[in-house]
Amino acid sequence: MGKILEINGPLVKLELPQSAIGEQVRVGRMGLVGEVIGRDGDTALAQLYEDTAGLRPGEEAQGLGWPLSVELGPGLLGAIFDGVQRPLQAMREQSGDRIARGVAVPSLPRDTRWHFVPEPTRHAGTALAGGDVLGSVQETPSIGHRILVPPLISGELLELAPEGDYTIDEAIGRVRLADGRIEKLQLFHRWPVRTPRPFRQRDHAVAPLITGQRILDTFYPLLKGGKAAIPGPFGAGKTMLQQQIARWCNAEIVIYVGCGERGNELTDVLEFMPKLTDPHTGRPLMERTLLVANTSNMPVVAREASIYVGITLAEYFRDQGYDVVMVADSTSRWAEALREVAGRLGQMPVEEGYPAYLGSRLAAFYERAGRVETFAGDHGSVTLIGAVSPPGGDFSEPVTSHTKEIIQTFWALSKELADARHYPAVDWLESFSGYVSSAAKWWAQNIDPKWESERAEALDLLAASEELQRIVNLVGVEALSSEQRWTLETAGLIKEGLLQQSATDAVDSFASPEKQFALLAALLEIHRHGLKLVQLGAPARRLIQLPLLAQARRWKSLHGSDDLEALKAKIAAIPDAFEPLLQEYAHPPSKGEGQGDRVAAP
Repeated sequence: MGKILEINGPLVKLELPQSAIGEQVRVGRMGLVGEVIGRDGDTALAQLYEDTAGLRPGEEAQGLGWPLSVELGPGLLGAIFDGVQRPLQAMREQSGDRIARGVAVPSLPRDTRWHFVPEPTRHAGTALAGGDVLGSVQETPSIGHRILVPPLISGELLELAPEGDYTIDEAIGRVRLADGRIEKLQLFHRWPVRTPRPFRQRDHAVAPLITGQRILDTFYPLLKGGKAAIPGPFGAGKTMLQQQIARWCNAEIVIYVGCGERGNELTDVLEFMPKLTDPHTGRPLMERTLLVANTSNMPVVAREASIYVGITLAEYFRDQGYDVVMVADSTSRWAEALREVAGRLGQMPVEEGYPAYLGSRLAAFYERAGRVETFAGDHGSVTLIGAVSPPGGDFSEPVTSHTKEIIQTFWALSKELADARHYPAVDWLESFSGYVSSAAKWWAQNIDPKWESERAEALDLLAASEELQRIVNLVGVEALSSEQRWTLETAGLIKEGLLQQSATDAVDSFASPEKQFALLAALLEIHRHGLKLVQLGAPARRLIQLPLLAQARRWKSLHGSDDLEALKAKIAAIPDAFEPLLQEYAHPPSKGEGQGDRVAAP
């Protein structure tokens, strides 16, 4: 037991002789939650995750004896937690709509009974090691929850409870440790959030994270276990893109961390997500989702905690053999919390006031992503997607630039595209992916070997159109040759018929990899047929007037991923649309015949 000495915003100096760095504390008569971040003799410096208004020197403080930790067990899925894993619904029931400070609520429900089915191979005398599976609980109709031996526990299993209903506090087994002590096993265990959970080894197998969004999957792919960032200014559509990824991606578990976002934005997420139906199962999406909510009006240091809480929960489900996607919205708010705390500690600032360790903290966070082989012999992954909110859309600011050096996939959002109602507003010139060569192997084996070359051709076409558009803006379209006009037209066809994708379109909200490649190949085939005709002398204006182009723009919305045969039939008919022009220009009339009908290209 100790007392408060000084208060400096969220930082509190305590007289707490026996405390350790990283230890959780409760401070003041309200029992505010905090964490020790520094020591000097008998004094400890703690950062509190709740508002310190009304706190006074001399009030008592208590070390809890364990680091900032999360409870890991049944009851996580479908829950909404605050930044230190307190369930918001339970807190509301205890203190009302305006949650009081110092509310102490267990992270997992203590009165719920879970039906435990023991692993058949586990019996008395069995050797246990950390990460082994003791049994399972059907937490939701969509997800079976595997009960794991805590990572640091190993020894001889003395007994394991039979199949039946248990609360998380009841013992389901006992294990004798190497030093002879008897350890009780329960349906849950605790793990410190700042310590990455161990695993057997990295797994380098390649499996893309399919989001159903063409601009992401086809052009800038992300692998399961990969690292991605979504930078973009306010109003560019970050939240909607994250929701589309959460809804449609082929991961089994989705964790959304709202880190310091505006209250109205986070409210939209909290209201919208529980209403979503999982398109893969037809069940509510929340059955395989959990949310960590920390708004901008909450204490800044709670933002940092929320990030680590989210990634630890993700690692826990990874250790069960699941593919997990964690969306952090946004890491910019987390970095701002680091900046404020560093300033109060008197640490030397560097770029834009951020501490010198900003880059290393970001790197350590993203390095917790990956695909692994678990101690139980399963394979799981954590895919990290961090949203970044650069002020004014400036991608050169420190958080964005450091993130860009760390991650492998960069989905840059453009305010100009958003203003033009082009969604997803992913800038095809600013974005990049370091996973293209790895993803190409999967696309070649499962979809089509030409994926990589077709993708590169489309990106070259888009880049060329940007240069041509600059010329048009300066001197007008008349300055372009027919070949250039056709390039500009087909690039626009790709933007509208492929890259644009409405989240509200019942048919096109999701596109399977097969549909994505079919559309890509079809639009490039239209480009090649037209280019051949232009080289034969056909004017671009005649090609642009073909009904096929208007039809191709609508194919994405007319044919869903389960209607590919009808789409392929239309694609097969593409040469027929160009045949009359091909006959005309590949076989010109004899001298003097029909000369008056030919018009020079503009």
